[in-house]
Amino acid sequence: MRDYALSFAIAFGASVPLTLLVRTAARRFGLVAKPRADRWHRKSTALFGGVGIFAGFLISFLLHRPADVEGDLLIIVCATGMFLLGLLDDVITLKPYAKLIGQIVFATTVTMWGLRLHWLPSPVADQALTIFWLVGITNAMNLLDNLDGLAAGVAAIASGFLVYFCHISEQPAAAMQAAAFSGAVVGFLVFNVNPASIFMGDCGSLFIGFFLGGITMVTTRGGVRGNVLAVLTIPVLLLLIPIIDTTLVTFTRKLHGRPVSQGGRDHTSHRLVALGLSERKAALVLWSLSAASGAVAVLVRHLSLPLGVMLIPAFAMALLFFLVHLGRVKVYEPVTTDVEKAERAMLPTLADFAYKRRVFEVLNDLVIVVIAYHGAFLLRFDGALVAPFYGQFLASLPLVIVVQLATFLVLGLYRGLWRYTSMDDLATLVKAVGGAWIASVVVVTLVHRMEGFSRGVLVMDGALLMLGIAGSRVSFRMLRTYLGRFQNSPEAKRILIYGAGDGGELLARELLNNRELGLTPVGFVDDDPSKHGRMIHGLRVLGPLERIKDVAGLENIEEILISTTKIDPERSAVLTATGLRTRRMRIALE
Repeated sequence: MRDYALSFAIAFGASVPLTLLVRTAARRFGLVAKPRADRWHRKSTALFGGVGIFAGFLISFLLHRPADVEGDLLIIVCATGMFLLGLLDDVITLKPYAKLIGQIVFATTVTMWGLRLHWLPSPVADQALTIFWLVGITNAMNLLDNLDGLAAGVAAIASGFLVYFCHISEQPAAAMQAAAFSGAVVGFLVFNVNPASIFMGDCGSLFIGFFLGGITMVTTRGGVRGNVLAVLTIPVLLLLIPIIDTTLVTFTRKLHGRPVSQGGRDHTSHRLVALGLSERKAALVLWSLSAASGAVAVLVRHLSLPLGVMLIPAFAMALLFFLVHLGRVKVYEPVTTDVEKAERAMLPTLADFAYKRRVFEVLNDLVIVVIAYHGAFLLRFDGALVAPFYGQFLASLPLVIVVQLATFLVLGLYRGLWRYTSMDDLATLVKAVGGAWIASVVVVTLVHRMEGFSRGVLVMDGALLMLGIAGSRVSFRMLRTYLGRFQNSPEAKRILIYGAGDGGELLARELLNNRELGLTPVGFVDDDPSKHGRMIHGLRVLGPLERIKDVAGLENIEEILISTTKIDPERSAVLTATGLRTRRMRIALE
């Protein structure tokens, strides 16, 4: 571990002054990125930060070179070539096809010396897949470099986990390289966090993408103690953020009839900002997801295969819900011309498809049914799903899937809209899930006669099924409520709501969900002492009406909204005495 820390320290100590030197030179010679529509920076920002990353890494590698580099040296050589390719593109702007050819050449060179993903039994097919992996990750990191500190932060997190994986895979030379790479990236990140004073450019993004894509393959060299799942998933999990960002952008652009190569503010980071998060918070969210994905990779590496098979789909489903929510954010300009409208009308939309066919919901429930049933077996038998229990699981799973999905349909589970989940919807959900579980227990009992079959499995399946189905439905409402708190602009007026009853709850929800009103609810005042200190939609009941003037002063309130239609003249006079503008909510039918 001392060698890893030293590699990191040397790279970090070299990267910081080198990046500072590059920034100074770039500003002096006018090598800057000017503000443009598809980027967030509002002033000219120095380029070529990738030079500091690469130089810091190279210095650390040369001064503290591993004793036995073996074939891993080839990754560094080809990553150096990728850095030079990106540097050339930053200087003269290469054609996209020229960059792609260069990337394929370096990726193919790596595979010619036997470094592969080992995902496919055929060496030729696996080599082709490895080339696609290296080129894909390189370009994914290039696309991810769209927000201050995002790409560098994700790369630093991924490389930190790579140090660990290379170490436990008995690849100390690769671990030292990953540590040096991490130090170089963190040194650059000092100047790249929001507000960034320097960008890495293509020389940086292509280098870090290719290096990360290559070094992840080292962790699975020779297999991972027979853990096939780890071999297949660890590289993907460590680089999950650039993968899902590229996938989301590609899918949504195709869906909206836009060229995939066209730039735009439609990346995951842009969508988070569109939801109301600051640029720094958006980067922090994606850094957190990257860290969570790395943690899942660690668990998969050490868990048994049955437990890993359950963990991966569960994590994938949670991530899918997050992406679906982001995919609904409106980031494209509305069509204006008749030609654009005609072209757009011919394109199928995901919303239409999912709403009319309910395909997404059914597939979601199918996965949850399988995960819940599999998880019940694992919990009952302490994670060891062996014969004859594995045979029981396989034999009864088709029955459980058919019966539970059919019961969901009959009992009305697919009649509601997730984003508007209410208590009535939850009652229907409990009825549908409970009915589906009872029906599956009856069918399994009749078919298999419960001979040697654990009744505890069926009980646990019911609990896990309820958690999974209810959680998936409520998640959209929770995300919508949570992110709604960030959606008010700085110019929005800070308001206080008088009345924390049903009307107040309705008013607060509308204000949180509709930022076009330009009003930011800060809290409530209410005459009922039992409500004081309570929370409604994340907003606290701050006290009685008598304290409204003090509360308004402390919270910088600009306006008071009355949520109740019943207010006597005495209370109305107290509100007027605050000197603030006062308005009353009224619901009317026209």
